[in-house]
Amino acid sequence: MDYTEGTERYKQDRAKKQMLWFGIISLCMTFAGLTSAYIVSMERRDWLEDYNFPTALIVSTVLIIISSLTIHMAKNAIVNEKRQLGTTFLLLTLGLGIAFVVSQFYGFKSLTDQGYYFTGASSNITTTFLFLIIAVHIAHVIAGFISLILIIIKHITGKYTKENYLGVTLGVTFWHFLDLLWVFLFVLLFVTK
Repeated sequence: MDYTEGTERYKQDRAKKQMLWFGIISLCMTFAGLTSAYIVSMERRDWLEDYNFPTALIVSTVLIIISSLTIHMAKNAIVNEKRQLGTTFLLLTLGLGIAFVVSQFYGFKSLTDQGYYFTGASSNITTTFLFLIIAVHIAHVIAGFISLILIIIKHITGKYTKENYLGVTLGVTFWHFLDLLWVFLFVLLFVTK
């Protein structure tokens, strides 16, 4: 089909999908820059190698992976018109997402308990990167929360049907992206510790 053909709804849906992918590509570029700076900085003489990697970050990784499964199950339930099950999985995803962010803050606390801070005399380039990368990811998870809350509201008010669930698809895609991004960042930070 020619991209200029089709219904108005088809064109709007295609535009929304493209906007999401442009956003995801832009976020990939942002984190590619941060990752590159992190890797280049590892060559510095003051690079820290003897800190305790926060266990809370391991816990948060497990939580976000589970949340990716629950949001996928929510989408399946919504598409199959199992409204109550869809609501349950959406709320469970939101709870897991909140637990992820709380766990990330416990990771920050673990670093500060070891005497490392984002800036100042007690900061170190290594832990500054940890704080920065985690904080930037959390900011995007908050965007994921906004998307998820909108999906929950629209689902509860009956806006999604078996034939019309693009908002769910877009939200699920963004949530999966955030999950994969964090897993990549976690592996990078854990392996290079």
